[in-house]
Amino acid sequence: MDAAFLDLTVPAGKTAARETADGDATLIADLRDIVGRAHVLTSPEATRRFRTGIRFGSGPVVAVVRPGSLVEQWRVLKACVAADKIVIMQSANTGVTGGSTPDGDDYDRGIVLINTMRIEGLHLINDGTQVVCLPGTTLFHLEKALAKIGRAPHSVIGSSCIGASVFGGVCNNSGGALIHRGPAFTQLALFARLDEAGSLHLVNHLGIALGNDPETILRRVESGDFTPADIVNDPARAASDHDYADHVRDIAAPTPSRFNADPRRLFEASGSAGKVMLMAVRLDTFPKEKEQVVFYIGSNDTGELEGIRRHILSTFKDLPIEGEYMHRDSFDCAEVYGKDTFLVIHYLGTDMIPRLFALQAAFDNFCRRIAFLPNNLSAKILQALSHLFPKHLPRRMIDYRDRFEHYLLLKMGDDGIAEARAHLKSIFPSKSGDYFECTPDEGDKAFLHRFAAAGAAIRYRAVHDEEVEDIVALDIALRRNDENWFETLPEEIDKHLIRKLYCGHFFCHVFHQDYIVAKGSNCEEIEHAIWKLLDARGAEYPAEHNVGHLYFAKPAMVDHFKALDPCNTFNPGIGRTTKCAHWMPRGQAGAPGAFRCDR
Repeated sequence: MDAAFLDLTVPAGKTAARETADGDATLIADLRDIVGRAHVLTSPEATRRFRTGIRFGSGPVVAVVRPGSLVEQWRVLKACVAADKIVIMQSANTGVTGGSTPDGDDYDRGIVLINTMRIEGLHLINDGTQVVCLPGTTLFHLEKALAKIGRAPHSVIGSSCIGASVFGGVCNNSGGALIHRGPAFTQLALFARLDEAGSLHLVNHLGIALGNDPETILRRVESGDFTPADIVNDPARAASDHDYADHVRDIAAPTPSRFNADPRRLFEASGSAGKVMLMAVRLDTFPKEKEQVVFYIGSNDTGELEGIRRHILSTFKDLPIEGEYMHRDSFDCAEVYGKDTFLVIHYLGTDMIPRLFALQAAFDNFCRRIAFLPNNLSAKILQALSHLFPKHLPRRMIDYRDRFEHYLLLKMGDDGIAEARAHLKSIFPSKSGDYFECTPDEGDKAFLHRFAAAGAAIRYRAVHDEEVEDIVALDIALRRNDENWFETLPEEIDKHLIRKLYCGHFFCHVFHQDYIVAKGSNCEEIEHAIWKLLDARGAEYPAEHNVGHLYFAKPAMVDHFKALDPCNTFNPGIGRTTKCAHWMPRGQAGAPGAFRCDR
């Protein structure tokens, strides 16, 4: 077998479950020997920020482990397999559907959550046209590294989460803000998996010859200890979705351009949703446009924006770089509740975000120990402080907010700039809309405001916790030929909602819809009622956030999960599937929280 496409089997370790406290103590001691005592967290306070999703999902764990190298990560996995533990992989923990955290306490085995953010790094290969990324690499890190050589990554700053990892994008087929590149996808990856017998394999499908011993392979890929001669460029394996640009242009198609259950993009680690332990991915990079211009379009007619979309996709020689939609309510919410995020990124840079999240989590853990302090104190303090700063959005954006209900941020590059400029001049001003060409500062702030909207709903919930039941967050893909894309909810649903926040990747017809639900309303009933409306429209969901523990995985995804993880050891329960070993059906028995697997 070619050493660049290698599948290494490790003999199965001890598989008898150690569910007693003594057994867990033995495993914890083993994990501390591997990564160091400081990087094995066991107390509820220390593990809370890792085992709780930013929007959804939480549950107990035996331990949170933070390996500092790929070899440590591999050894931690071997220890967990020997102890018959569930393994949940986590990078930046920015997923909005609970896909990288536990969900409740009804698992049939104990959980070890492995956070990989200490293993950060990347290696440019093939003259920078491709990159090999390690588990802790974020989109920020990748974009910054590629900018030095005039290239760009498969995805940019997360539209629904700040600080997303490269691995998260690949595992969830997400990151489709860049219109001509589509979601993150690769057929070139290095990962560990268990087979049907419980034997552990290291699968080297990176297309890089790194040897035959697992720990040697992992050391070499982490350090970049390989030469151009070791790299295999197999045309049968892709490091991005080469067909997406043509796919998204097909505006007559009665199907969405991209969605998580699309069998076209389910391949090994791509779309795996944590059902393998991913160690490294190889991805394409892209030439960076020499010139970029942002056109800011406002309209009170959704059909006018749809006409722009259809004209550009069907007639323009050059596709836009990005085309982001924002509704007025989302604009207003982000202006108030995303202001501090905007200011931090604008003035201090993206590198500060993970540090501030960690400080906020530590502060929240401390506050929970003091009974008289209010809930969500850090969020309320930050929100109060944000009011002390002056208005941060450009005057022309505020003017369009007052005049128009819908906004389209159209970013064009190089030859496409003149093409867009000519078309927009030919149709605006109209009786329902207008546009302006942004200065570089306005363009940067427009997109930063759009992305600050990602956390605005979460901040609103935290600040108004006495009024808000929760957030129903939907991530939908509409048909490419659906001209009536803007949602109108029936009164029986609308009456339960405080706010409806709409934004999305307009040219892909992928929309992120956050519904802030009033206290006392049933969020699950509301969500399922909206699902029925989406089904009637021929929509697919989720589009790019993946199923997590909120959505039901469709048959193609379940088949993919079972093929990757026949023992159901990695991230069980994902997509509302069984949490039990070997995919056995689960029943309920005994006290609340008890479980029974029908083996």
